[in-house]
Amino acid sequence: MNLLEVLRTATFALRGNWLRSALTSLGVIIGIAAVIVMVSVGQGTQTEIDKLVSGLGSNRLDIGGAGGFGGGGARVAAGSRYALSESDAEAIAEQIPEVQYVAASLRGGSQVVYAENNWSTQWQGVQPDFFDINGWTIETGEGFQPGDYSGGKSVILGETVRRELFGDDEAIGQTVRLGRVPFTVVGTLKSKGQGGFGQDQDDLLLVPLETARRRLLGATGVPAGAVRDIALGIANADDVDYVQGEVEALLRQRHKIQPGAEDDFAVRNIAEVIAARTATTKLMSRLLGAVASICLIVGGIGIMNIMLVSVTERIREIGLRMAVGAGPRDIRRQFLAEAMLISLIGGVLGIAIGIVVALLVGKSGQLPVVVNGEVVGLAAAFSIVTGLFFGYYPARKASQLDPIEALRQQ
Repeated sequence: MNLLEVLRTATFALRGNWLRSALTSLGVIIGIAAVIVMVSVGQGTQTEIDKLVSGLGSNRLDIGGAGGFGGGGARVAAGSRYALSESDAEAIAEQIPEVQYVAASLRGGSQVVYAENNWSTQWQGVQPDFFDINGWTIETGEGFQPGDYSGGKSVILGETVRRELFGDDEAIGQTVRLGRVPFTVVGTLKSKGQGGFGQDQDDLLLVPLETARRRLLGATGVPAGAVRDIALGIANADDVDYVQGEVEALLRQRHKIQPGAEDDFAVRNIAEVIAARTATTKLMSRLLGAVASICLIVGGIGIMNIMLVSVTERIREIGLRMAVGAGPRDIRRQFLAEAMLISLIGGVLGIAIGIVVALLVGKSGQLPVVVNGEVVGLAAAFSIVTGLFFGYYPARKASQLDPIEALRQQ
């Protein structure tokens, strides 16, 4: 028999018991759909990590109080809230030549108002190097001028704040009120979108550090020169670990911390955070892939089981085909074609279901999802291999039947 005849015979045999064929392909459908969804989620998560790396940079260090880092709702111990100072940042810049950028900062939350519009957001008091360390660029207007850093009431808006306050109107030159203090908008930031941890990176506004201390935090009794965080940009990523040790030694010396005593600061290596998250993502991807593989194996075993049952039920048919001239190769090809057809049908349905489910998961925003042609091609290859692998043994068993003995079966 040629290939067309084999496929026609296999299709006719499957249609004869379509319900059993459909239930048999169910395992493959679930397995293929699981492969697509799991791999898409894994790739989406890796993409988010890449975005996090590009947004934070792998050659930076963040220094905060020993109780934790401010912002984002993170806890900060009361005694270490302002353990750092601008003089610490200046000392790091002067004494550790591997450090390329240094930016101390203060932060807080407040209501910002323009005319009848208002928006609750986070503000940061920053120094000039803040923009280079965090990769911020000015979209419209200009950055802070040197004179602004001595206490000028200028503000730069993130895209989300600009949109909520001004819509399609021009923001540059307008006056907004942050708390009770009026500020002049001198620039807007280029949008970054959602960050690696799911936060809106554009929902912020920037003011000069000294302005934040005097105007926004003056009533809270902030010590002179105190800051919440210090961010460092390292010229060479290979020097990050070395610089971390130098920074810790320098700050312990400046803060007069005795040997064996706990630090009143904490240095966070962004590269270590990213590496830990990447390792976790890879582990989860492997676990998800293992689950999907188990589904495919179960589906393949189901195909093998049903094909063995089919061989037993059709012994007389096999004997009759051999008696009229069909060889073992023809019988083997027929049953193998039936197994692969079940697997391919299940694969096509599984691909469709998997793509739909992956898109729904991504649309819901619960997990990052990336569906591409490689994922679909991988799923299609799995379905073909499943049918070929688990269908070969039943097909071989059918081809080895003795035609005389087969014809005697009732």
